[in-house]
Amino acid sequence: MTRYRNVLLFVLLAAAWGSAFMAIKAGLAYIPPVLFAALRYDVAGVLMLAYAFYATDRPIPRGRGQWALVAVGATLLIAGYHTLLFVGEADPAVTSAAAAVIVSLSPVLTTGFARLFLPDERLTALGIAGLLLGLVGVVVLSNPDPQNLLAGGAAAKLLVFGAAAAFALGSVLTRRIEAELPIETMEAWSMVFGALIMHGISLGLGESLADAVWSVESLAALSYLSLVASALGFLIYFDLLDRLGPIEINLVSYVAPIAAALAGWAFLAEVPTVNTVAGFVIIFAGFLLLKRRAIRSELPRLRRLVSRS
Repeated sequence: MTRYRNVLLFVLLAAAWGSAFMAIKAGLAYIPPVLFAALRYDVAGVLMLAYAFYATDRPIPRGRGQWALVAVGATLLIAGYHTLLFVGEADPAVTSAAAAVIVSLSPVLTTGFARLFLPDERLTALGIAGLLLGLVGVVVLSNPDPQNLLAGGAAAKLLVFGAAAAFALGSVLTRRIEAELPIETMEAWSMVFGALIMHGISLGLGESLADAVWSVESLAALSYLSLVASALGFLIYFDLLDRLGPIEINLVSYVAPIAAALAGWAFLAEVPTVNTVAGFVIIFAGFLLLKRRAIRSELPRLRRLVSRS
């Protein structure tokens, strides 16, 4: 029963995070991008903070190291990632599926950054090949016009790539900081301060609540992102992280684009292009090369699970 529970939660998480790209795209028709991202984490941050007080015995960070974790989370994992993602998705040329596929490069970039910033980690020749494959996948997906690199959504897709890089770098830096903090507490405070940072960026860009159009569609998109993709999604993520470990939970990044493509097709009439599919396949191949040893070590356990079913 536990195995089926984990599979169900994994599918739910992939569906929630994958369809979030569609909800972002839908809401951007009504709300300025950075303000939209900030409002999402106003709600999600308060909910996660309440959960941190309920679920942990350390709901408030203490000391320089723990607050440093929150600072990295707020600036890179929340504000940096979501500012670039929402602005990138505001371009009509960036479909929900394309954004999800580019973001799926994050585990590949995380491995690359780890080799740079964590002294005990080194890339082998195959690892370098995997990293380069991931970057090639983004180029294939972006399909830039050499005559005009700002045309056809290439610049917007590079912003989404920047979002994936910000998230990957933040993930590595949190591992580099020598401090322990419950992940629920770190995420909650990162969301709260990340939302404040994005409100500052939004004001700097001249965005205003007066520019937002409040309708059933915009409120539905904001509610879905705050309650389902963020609050509920992270609760499921925390549960699966404890049960499955980081290798298997990373695979969510490669199932989410499928959910994003289906949601974009069903609700926004978006049709994935050949470049989107090809980019996804190349990025996933890069992930397999980078994580080949960890995946190989997981295979005996997976075989035992299958044999019991």
